[in-house]
Amino acid sequence: MDTRIAEIAQRIKGLREILEISAEEMAEATDTTVEEYTACESGSNDFSFTFLHKCAEKFGVDIVELLTGENPHLSFFTVTKKGHGVTLNRRSGFHYQHMAHNLKNKLCEPFLVTAIYSEEEQNKPIALSTHEGQEFDYVLKGTLKVRVEDHIVELHEGDSIMYDSSHSHGMIAVDGADCLFIAVVIKR
Repeated sequence: MDTRIAEIAQRIKGLREILEISAEEMAEATDTTVEEYTACESGSNDFSFTFLHKCAEKFGVDIVELLTGENPHLSFFTVTKKGHGVTLNRRSGFHYQHMAHNLKNKLCEPFLVTAIYSEEEQNKPIALSTHEGQEFDYVLKGTLKVRVEDHIVELHEGDSIMYDSSHSHGMIAVDGADCLFIAVVIKR
């Protein structure tokens, strides 16, 4: 088992127990079955960004606490130097860097995301997820195919999309290359 996954899983289980929330309640909050939830909480299954986001919302903590075990402590501003965001590789084919992990009471979660191009993904339906709030995605490099429910758009360098993320959505890199984009998840 990956040590980082085990540490995050341990924090999730610890918070659930401290807050006296049942596994059934967490499964409902994360849109998983009880079996899927407990597999994630035990560290035997990896978890997606959406799963972590929903856990953090249910616990009333910053997602950074789940990722690092540290509570953001800066209240005025934070600077994240190139390559130093908190890394989150929780979804196959996607690499996330949290770009404001030290700022507390954030109204949004800003990420620098790399969608890895996969030939295999090109002819499959785009995997969808949901989470509370809104999301803004801005393409820096490459091409991103975005699906929001039954709508599909291709975004190129300089293009953006904003949507209600409680609607099912997903994305893949297309045109034979990885796609680098900024994703800002805005809380409600």
